[in-house]
Amino acid sequence: MDEHMGSTNYLLRVMKYKGPETNESKLGLNSHTDKNIVTILHQNQVDGLEVKTNSGNWIKVQPSPNSFIVMIGDSLYAWANGRLHSPYHQVMMTGDKARYSLGLFSIPKAGYLVKAPPEFVDEDHPLIFKPFDHVEFLQFYYTEAGQRA
Repeated sequence: MDEHMGSTNYLLRVMKYKGPETNESKLGLNSHTDKNIVTILHQNQVDGLEVKTNSGNWIKVQPSPNSFIVMIGDSLYAWANGRLHSPYHQVMMTGDKARYSLGLFSIPKAGYLVKAPPEFVDEDHPLIFKPFDHVEFLQFYYTEAGQRA
């Protein structure tokens, strides 16, 4: 855990999604999984975040006013050797109110190898991912070949 804590950068981002000024749902942010370690979200009282269930259905996230939403990213999914799930999520907007959210993203530093600790790998839980540098992973992910993988 100490190695993980010293290998992480943090980014705080303010995001605004304009209301589409219609009662029909409009896509505000495409479906994706976060590629980082963990994302902590807080939003104003305008809903829009949806999470995809294991059965493929989308559910609306309706947090209480003073709560935070924690999303596991793909890097933590790999580090935990598949024991934690990195959910697909999207933003769907309706109405005329803007949705504001704060996102605190934890991101592996360049050169740090994301790898499952030995205690997470055994006969019942074989290694799922080879160790990888997060920056190199992103460079591949955003290529045409990475989008097909």
